[in-house]
Amino acid sequence: MSAASETPKSGIEIIKWLLVFAILAVAVVGNYLYELSALEKAIAIVVLVIIAGVVAGQTHKGKTFINFAKEARTEIRKVVWPTRQETMQTTIVVLVATVIMGLLLWGLDAILLRTVSFLTGLGI
Repeated sequence: MSAASETPKSGIEIIKWLLVFAILAVAVVGNYLYELSALEKAIAIVVLVIIAGVVAGQTHKGKTFINFAKEARTEIRKVVWPTRQETMQTTIVVLVATVIMGLLLWGLDAILLRTVSFLTGLGI
């Protein structure tokens, strides 16, 4: 992207992002400063993260991300997933290929080891 194609940030966008970072900072700092039970801390952090997410969702980049997530969800529904039988057959093929390659590499390693041992006279 070129600099000319990017839209300039408005003041309200910057304020929204500063608010998001401030809310997240409160969550992090509050986690260390306040002596609350683990459940209370967890609830407080989840609530603050949700609030920060809602505020971030109101920005231009947040709206773009939400639109992207919706489109990705639509596309993932179009995927044709393999059946259990296809998955098992593919898994077996991969395992057999892995075993064959492992045996070939083991054999090659043994041959090279014996060759180097013979040439150097170390008798490994």
